[in-house]
Amino acid sequence: MSEATASMATALSGYELLADPQLNKGTAFSEAERDAFHLHGLLPPHVSTLDEQISRALQSLRQFETDLERYAFLRELQDTNETLFYATLVGNLEELLPIVYTPTVGAGCRQFSRLYHKPRGLFLSIPHQSRLDQIFAQPRFDAVEAIVVTDGERILGLGDQGAGGMGIPIGKLALYSGCGGLHPATTLPILLDVGTDNTDCLADPLYVGWRHERVRGQDYDDFIEAFVSAVIRRWPRVLLQWEDFAKDNATRLLERYRDRLCTFNDDIQGTAAVATGTLLAAITVTGVPLTQQRVAVFGAGSAGCGIAGLIRAAMCDAGLSESEAAARFFMVDRNGLLVEGMDGLAPFQVPFVQKRQAIDGWTLGHPDRIELLDVVRNARPTVLIGVSGQAGAFGEPVVRAMAECNQRPVIFPLSNPTSRAEATPADMEAWTGGRALMGVGSPFPPLMRDGARFKVDQTNNSYIFPGVGLGVLAVGASRVTDGMFMAAAKALADASPARDNPKHNLLPPVSALREVAANVALAVAMQTHKEGHAPGVSVDQIEERIRAKIWTPCYVPLTAKQK
Repeated sequence: MSEATASMATALSGYELLADPQLNKGTAFSEAERDAFHLHGLLPPHVSTLDEQISRALQSLRQFETDLERYAFLRELQDTNETLFYATLVGNLEELLPIVYTPTVGAGCRQFSRLYHKPRGLFLSIPHQSRLDQIFAQPRFDAVEAIVVTDGERILGLGDQGAGGMGIPIGKLALYSGCGGLHPATTLPILLDVGTDNTDCLADPLYVGWRHERVRGQDYDDFIEAFVSAVIRRWPRVLLQWEDFAKDNATRLLERYRDRLCTFNDDIQGTAAVATGTLLAAITVTGVPLTQQRVAVFGAGSAGCGIAGLIRAAMCDAGLSESEAAARFFMVDRNGLLVEGMDGLAPFQVPFVQKRQAIDGWTLGHPDRIELLDVVRNARPTVLIGVSGQAGAFGEPVVRAMAECNQRPVIFPLSNPTSRAEATPADMEAWTGGRALMGVGSPFPPLMRDGARFKVDQTNNSYIFPGVGLGVLAVGASRVTDGMFMAAAKALADASPARDNPKHNLLPPVSALREVAANVALAVAMQTHKEGHAPGVSVDQIEERIRAKIWTPCYVPLTAKQK
């Protein structure tokens, strides 16, 4: 599967070969390959280079008027010629990442049923639960090493998209290959179709999913158990990434299965790592030690509490006790600040509730509810993080209050897509007088600072999960731990351009994501070895294993194999 593969034998020929996206080269098939595989006449006579094909693809892409049209074009290219798709993506990450992934993937999920043309990945529905082993047994999946799975219930900030949620695993795995270098043949996107409560989907005559209200309770848990058990039987060493599950399921499923196979939840752990890494980079600019940070998180679901958990662990590493660190977090949800004694607290929220005596004497806008603005004015946080999916939640009063109590306020509105961001960079820049250190979940237009264009950091999981996956798979890790995500966060912080110049960005540019992934992979693999989850691998083997795992998209010579 590596770049150094001399040749590959296949029994396919003619249209069958052209229809296989992993083997198809389009106009780049050589004259010898056209002879061997009966392709003369099926292709134009000119033999193209990969670079010529990339140029043609980019010209076509740039002629479209909307990003959704560009998204559809790239999805079609991926389903037709994977090598060309990834070569185009790798060479143009900054331009294409917002189309392949956030923010455009959100529109792709909403329009999934209308854009669907060719099969990719697996749609596993409850009516076919008894057939999981049979579905997984197809030889085409023999090489699978990494799975991204969703049930479509909490897609970005858009909510229940049913079968349309498949756009997320497809997009995530495109980044695993494009940024992390995993060979696409080793990846598998999966949609667990347990129905949908989205009435628009159910009423849509073109909806491709199971037309049934969303199954919950024991039947849901039984289906998840059947799925995980079948995965372990088929791929006992696979990396399984959970993606965009609702708050009530995300944390409990992670806790249930994290010790049974190599698995993690990117919304909880990946988001936590990128936020922690970016905060560690910001500290080098603000000069406020980690032990003195006060962190307000708007959106106290699984992602928000995951962020708080990893930053708290970093604070403990820096010298605070767990109770001292926990007291520095102010988690705000739909019912306001989480305080002890509140009804309906989820178990993962409990460690971060504020004690009643800690808020005695606060001046409140409303006596029965502690709003985000109350928290900022009274707690005077140094950091404000948003994972609420509520557009505009960081309004002018909130941002100005952050600027009043901090010389360099750290503000991360991380909700995706851009339409759900808690604040825009332009507004934060204006309301803080250009003093904010900011990171956003999806790309926004550049700002003007000191007469020059300044790109706002995209504090997105794409800085973390491709490297985590690469490192874990390179050393054959048996488990994924929180310690590995801490190592990933610190590796990201170490790569911050702001370490050398405080006027520079907190994060490396998106164009450097493959390099970032390799560095994160090395840190994760070293931590995996340290924790004893990389049996049979020595430290001096790790770098070579990572290099050997990184696939660079290029055409491999094909030879004919007898059927």
